[in-house]
Amino acid sequence: MTETRPDTKGWVRQQASGARAAALPAVGLGLVLVLLGLAQARIVAAALIGTGARPWLLAGFALLALARAGLGIAAERAAVAAGAAGRRRLRHDVLARLLEAGPALLRQRHSGELTAAAVDRVEALDGLFARWLPASILAVAGPALVLIAALLADPFAAAVLAGAGLLVPVGMALAGIGAAVASRRQFLAMARLQARFLDRVRGIATIVLAGRAEDEARALGAAAADLRRRTMRVLRLAFLSSAVLDLAMAAALVGLALHYGAALAGHRLAAPGTALFALLLVPEFFAPLRTYAAAYQDRMHATGAADALADLPAVPPRPAAPPPAAVRTVAARGVTVAFEDVGFAWDEARGPALDGVSFRVPAGETLLLIGPSGAGKSTVLEMLLGFIRPGAGRVTLNGADIASVVPAALARMTAWIGQRPVLFAGTLRENIRFARPEATDAEVETAARAARVDAFAEALPGGFDTVIGEGGYGLSGGQAQRIAIARAFLKDAPLLLLDEPTVHLDPVTEAEVLDSLRRLAIGRTVILASHSAAVHAFPGRRLELRGGRVTPARGAA
Repeated sequence: MTETRPDTKGWVRQQASGARAAALPAVGLGLVLVLLGLAQARIVAAALIGTGARPWLLAGFALLALARAGLGIAAERAAVAAGAAGRRRLRHDVLARLLEAGPALLRQRHSGELTAAAVDRVEALDGLFARWLPASILAVAGPALVLIAALLADPFAAAVLAGAGLLVPVGMALAGIGAAVASRRQFLAMARLQARFLDRVRGIATIVLAGRAEDEARALGAAAADLRRRTMRVLRLAFLSSAVLDLAMAAALVGLALHYGAALAGHRLAAPGTALFALLLVPEFFAPLRTYAAAYQDRMHATGAADALADLPAVPPRPAAPPPAAVRTVAARGVTVAFEDVGFAWDEARGPALDGVSFRVPAGETLLLIGPSGAGKSTVLEMLLGFIRPGAGRVTLNGADIASVVPAALARMTAWIGQRPVLFAGTLRENIRFARPEATDAEVETAARAARVDAFAEALPGGFDTVIGEGGYGLSGGQAQRIAIARAFLKDAPLLLLDEPTVHLDPVTEAEVLDSLRRLAIGRTVILASHSAAVHAFPGRRLELRGGRVTPARGAA
């Protein structure tokens, strides 16, 4: 069982505090509804006892009923707006954290879990913003108004209502502890199911070829059944807290009924209208508490959902703007890259991924990072992409620390081609234009020709407008890599980072892709990481990494 950590509770309180102002309209409308309810109770008591003009009383009751209905709708809309505003703010924060962490976060968390955090867990906090925040204020202010009215009418009625009201938070706390635990278990089961389902969808071909389709279907069914059981446990606890509220309300009604019944039998009931008014106050007193009891489950649900959100890495502070020289120099002369005694470790227990790495790549030159898998080549590129930061030393671009460059500026000056390009479901043209959305069709086609995408696009039914599947389904590895190269041509960034761009290609396709990359590298600062023998023909200085350290140079290619 995953326990709620103190920082999770603090995170929930922080989110609630930030959204409190948005809940004030719903609170104000709720207080007006309580006052209208008191007026209705007074009218009903007067009408039933026979004091006052009955037709006017009935007309007034009807008008108040209509007003309450309209204000109830307005209060509900205000609560929905508060919930939408809270979720929008929270989702923006979550996505900012995910984008700041970059791909390095996938080394620690499953992509299905991160998707659940950005979608399901943010949605689960809707009740916190839309219902619990207004209800938590009205649960105090609403009954307080009713108690004042009861105190003015009959102090004994006020005492009975206060005593019954005190029973509610005690019972809800007992039920809420179990609800929080059950809610966390439910979200844990949901995250596991989502991660398992995503993995099985990605590996569906392997599952079918291994003859494990029925086994995996049964396993998914068992995970879904576990989620169903945990969800029903949460609902059972929610009904328990509602039962506590009903018992408290029944106790208040019985207490007042016995008191006034005994007074009536002993001819000691001086004002029947007051007794009836006091009895009518009972549902008005418990209405805000009933809303709070329902919303209390939303808070427990939010606490269970908050574990994954509170654990996301924080966005580190950045300067308001990059140093002016960092942008002007890049635009004028290209990019000079330097590593100065850089160290970094993904996991301290496994040792450093980079240890005292130093090198310099002048603007417009090419550096070939070579070495076996695990030598630290991809770590160097991820650091230049801004996804990770040095644990020791520093990385500079034209003399400016890379940490001082805002992400948007770094993204504009960098083009990256990895081992497996990420292609989206859509046309070839849309996938190439992803690098620069404002590019014209002519610019897209020029970049496609430079990367020799036209060599295979012309044979497709729709040419550049041919639709491909998610992940480039329908294209070969070499064709997908050419689209990635076309993106780099279209972006025309001064710094080009290549991470094993030919590792999954056959020799013929590898030679063609390297030829396109050589043309792309002209006039740019290029860092190419690879352990393929074919890239040794790529022009540029060589730097060998082994175990995260730079080995003595072996010459230039």
